[in-house]
Amino acid sequence: MSRADPAARRLYAWEDAVVAPRDLGLVPFARLQALVDHVWAAEGLRWPPRVRPLPRQARRTVARATRTAIEAPPELPSWVLLHEVAHAMTSDVEGRNAGHGPAFVAAYLGLLERHARMDRALLETTLRAAGIAWTPG
Repeated sequence: MSRADPAARRLYAWEDAVVAPRDLGLVPFARLQALVDHVWAAEGLRWPPRVRPLPRQARRTVARATRTAIEAPPELPSWVLLHEVAHAMTSDVEGRNAGHGPAFVAAYLGLLERHARMDRALLETTLRAAGIAWTPG
């Protein structure tokens, strides 16, 4: 999804306003795989995506994910890592993913609640106010 996508723009604005101020932790690259493995297992999943360096030419990309890989810079905010894990969770092995649609937002919401210890009611209220849909349950 590009930043030109309206759903992505709304989600990024919501993250900047609601998520980023509540999770200031930065994770060094050397620790990212362990965190991905932990979150993946805690979600009851097997075969987590591999973390690899973000290519140098990806100057405007913070991080990116497919079902099999998460590409990251030398350090990454922990909430961005959860965002990328949600992309991996909602992608298939052919590289198709849920973009920033309702299935992705539902997965991300759950990860923020369980792994960043964010208040679900607050997240849901602010998502609604931002006009961002998610799949319930």
